[in-house]
Amino acid sequence: MWDPNKYLAFADHRGRPFHDLVNRIGAEQPRRVVDLGCGPGNLTETLSVRWPDATIEALDSSPDMVEAARARGIDAHVADVNEWHPEQDTDVVVTNAVLQWVPGHPDLMRTWVGELPPGAWLAVQVPGNLGAPSHQAIRDLVDTPRWRDVLTDLRLREEDQVLDPQGSADLLTDAGCAVDAWETTYLQQLAGPDPVLEWVTGTALRPIRAALDEADWQTFRAELGAQLRSAYPARPDGTTWFPFRRVFVVARTNA
Repeated sequence: MWDPNKYLAFADHRGRPFHDLVNRIGAEQPRRVVDLGCGPGNLTETLSVRWPDATIEALDSSPDMVEAARARGIDAHVADVNEWHPEQDTDVVVTNAVLQWVPGHPDLMRTWVGELPPGAWLAVQVPGNLGAPSHQAIRDLVDTPRWRDVLTDLRLREEDQVLDPQGSADLLTDAGCAVDAWETTYLQQLAGPDPVLEWVTGTALRPIRAALDEADWQTFRAELGAQLRSAYPARPDGTTWFPFRRVFVVARTNA
């Protein structure tokens, strides 16, 4: 289950890659703009500001996120990206920090660009930090005897779950698109107690939280928190540096 409030706790940090992604889309007067994985809708709102004449289509797999987006006045709907197909007038598709959760998403991207109209834009951003100390600590802890038996059926995302920029560029160039692909590591300065733990609680730890009762969840958090404090020590001013790598690709279908 997604918690919109927990996700929005780092709204500025989570929003920056979205803006960097959308800024590279060259569409001037798109007819329909789709936000696949709109979350609580705080970033979807900016799409209607940039393209006020476009129809904004907002989808998310989480009913809680869709409810939060609707509370902002966005006409959001619950949907699975695996089952989504573009309308004939879809000129821009944005999917921000979503496809890392979708096995086989390279095939999905290839399908989408094949179905989009000529000159349409597909903009994708995914976290590229699955090999970072934060995520390695989660995998290592899950694999300990204490938690291995409790989390028997849990399958965590591995480092190679997402394509690197060249992999994305090759995929979409071969599909007939003009492609712009890059990566950025944001050095995020987080504040508060156990900020890295709080960050991953809103995203990477969701499957673990769903699998544990409250007592086990608090124990797991305490054990992981100790490891993350060691991997990401606080500065003398109390803040913590958290490097976060992101992978971007913006593709335009052949006009």
